Amino acid sequence: MPFKPPERSICPACGSAVYAAEEKLGAGKKWHKMCFKCGLCNKLLESTTVAEHEGRVYCKGCHGKKFGPKGYGFGQGAGALSMETGSQFGNKDSEMSNRPREQHVGPSNSGPGPHCPRCGKTVYEAERAIGLTDAWHKGCSKCKECNKPVDSTTLCRHEIEIYCKGCYAKHFGPHGFGVGSLAK
Repeated sequence: MPFKPPERSICPACGSAVYAAEEKLGAGKKWHKMCFKCGLCNKLLESTTVAEHEGRVYCKGCHGKKFGPKGYGFGQGAGALSMETGSQFGNKDSEMSNRPREQHVGPSNSGPGPHCPRCGKTVYEAERAIGLTDAWHKGCSKCKECNKPVDSTTLCRHEIEIYCKGCYAKHFGPHGFGVGSLAK
């Protein structure tokens, strides 16, 4: 009987052969370690953090935001209704775009990926502020006016900037006779 070489698995992402030393198993297929990443945020995946949809793989967070239930009570905490379209995750009229989102690359940007609205530099997962829907550095998620640290429960947005509740009320809240002072 002639020698038959072992069959090589083909990586679904790049189409190249996957060798045992570089393989990751997920979604019933073998992937290169560096190819096994979320189809939206490009975060590297593990077999326990992967969700598949129509042949593409996503981290569980992006999969839930892109394909999970929408409406009252889903994803934003009790009593909240989200009006966001999901455009930050590539949603365009509920169709997914296979093209990567364009990023403005200028002198203040440090690389590919999401950029902090405050400083313009790349926001890596380890330095991302928790609880905000868009990417902010932990150090940049402060009130624009008083520099008090804010989180998803204490911030108010105005255009692309974030403020603490007191400064927001002082600058953008109701003014005039009969309106009490909310912040000093």
